Amino acid sequence: MGNLTQTQIVELAAHLETAELEAYEVTKVTDDFPDMTYEDAFDIQWEIRRRKEARGNKIVGMKMGLTSWAKMAQMGVEYPCYGFLADYFSVPDGGEIKHSELIHPKIEAELAFVTKAELKGPGVHIGDVLRATDFVMPAVEVIDSRYKDFKFDLKSVIADNSSSSRFITGGRMAAPEELDLKTLGVVMEVNGEVVQTGAGAAVLGHPAASVAMLANMLGERGESLPAGSFIMIGAITAAVPVEPGDNFTVHYQGLGSIGGRFV
Repeated sequence: MGNLTQTQIVELAAHLETAELEAYEVTKVTDDFPDMTYEDAFDIQWEIRRRKEARGNKIVGMKMGLTSWAKMAQMGVEYPCYGFLADYFSVPDGGEIKHSELIHPKIEAELAFVTKAELKGPGVHIGDVLRATDFVMPAVEVIDSRYKDFKFDLKSVIADNSSSSRFITGGRMAAPEELDLKTLGVVMEVNGEVVQTGAGAAVLGHPAASVAMLANMLGERGESLPAGSFIMIGAITAAVPVEPGDNFTVHYQGLGSIGGRFV
């Protein structure tokens, strides 16, 4: 159950979304509402989503966050979270990202799953996800917490749409059975230097486990992942801070590479 009133949820959604749209830092919402529940936090996120749709934005995908054991430890949180991807978050492969529109962006190498059948929790497992997946493709997420110094607790980050801000996708598509998703390697370069490497197993042991967890978390709210969903699975590599002028490229084993630059 939630502890916040509907008015408080609406006000906090406006507060956090305005910080995103105008690119300024705020203090974490649990500082002012310490008795806020996880349900409240997701209610705020869904209200931000409603605000965007009311303004004419399309929701084009979902993302999982904090899906590596290392990342959970680094951020001091207990379990992963999800967020939504709005149309204007999408940047073409090789495109420019305006650093001034963001606060303190970082990039993460990920994979995206595109589905061909509905996934509805509870009880969704890796096998269900692989059967429902049309193809897997490279993706890079630009995360940008609205919180001061990128510091937050799990409830605050959920309310802040799990630090979603921009993403790039492209490269080659492959059916999941063509790939060994656990060992699939990625190499991230910034300005021509290798800064991170990783493999698919960094994400909850298997990338499809992230999609299963998302379907089950959405199921708790009576929501599902329809056929044709685009889902980013969370970071395979640690998040790397970027500055204006930085170029980045991520190479994916067997799936080509994608990149962009910050201006």
